[in-house]
Amino acid sequence: MQRFFIILFSFIFALASFNARAEPSQLDLAPYKGKVVYVDFWASWCGPCRESFPWMQAMHEKYKDKGLVIITINLDHERAKADAFLKKFKPTFTQMYDPEGKLAEEFKVQTMPYSFVVDRTGAPRAQHFGFFKAKVRDYEKELQDLLSEPASISPPALISREKK
Repeated sequence: MQRFFIILFSFIFALASFNARAEPSQLDLAPYKGKVVYVDFWASWCGPCRESFPWMQAMHEKYKDKGLVIITINLDHERAKADAFLKKFKPTFTQMYDPEGKLAEEFKVQTMPYSFVVDRTGAPRAQHFGFFKAKVRDYEKELQDLLSEPASISPPALISREKK
């Protein structure tokens, strides 16, 4: 697990910059240092992903001015399926498309949705396997706690090691 987070941390800061709906090889979270970043891998066929999008949109609207950035990465092989999904949910946070699963492979995504949270210092602090409506208060509390931390502190160990 520790190796995963070392790879994650290195990967986040090693990649080039990105734009909304960019290809994954252009992902770079370095510009978001000082922000809390929630990264979510999803697919249009994933039932829990359909449940997570309204929650992510609500978190984006509620906390974007406090430093929360949400980036989602779609893994559908057919872009049209992802676009239809996005048309239905109309998210206003950043969308990326990874049809070849390069980022999913790098982050060892094994379930959908899979998300991780990076704190203001750029350190990975939490990960989630799946999305559970019964845990939305816990997910939000995790974000609130990270948003309340200054960017200059040394991060503690992971605050969540949730498993399916």
